[in-house]
Amino acid sequence: MKLKKGDNVVVIAGKDKGKKGVIIKTLRDTNKVIVDGVNVLKKHVKSRGENAGGIVDMTHPIDASNVAFVDPKTDKPTRIGYKGVGKDKVRIAKKSGTELK
Repeated sequence: MKLKKGDNVVVIAGKDKGKKGVIIKTLRDTNKVIVDGVNVLKKHVKSRGENAGGIVDMTHPIDASNVAFVDPKTDKPTRIGYKGVGKDKVRIAKKSGTELK
């Protein structure tokens, strides 16, 4: 998986197609990512002690194949590649060729 926490992505498939967000967490063992504001479901929570119960919005994981990295230069979906710079390996955006942090 070439995506990292903090990357800006756009959903390219599913019920939230077209939504943009930032990756909160990557789940490498299941090849899924949690994106802020995407795949939000409601969960009924029982009150426990001081915490009040009710209906809570929870962000659930989405498959990594259903999101695409947003190119910082063109603001369009792109793929991620790698380029060797000296002894370092740097991520690059395929469309514009810009180096990623």
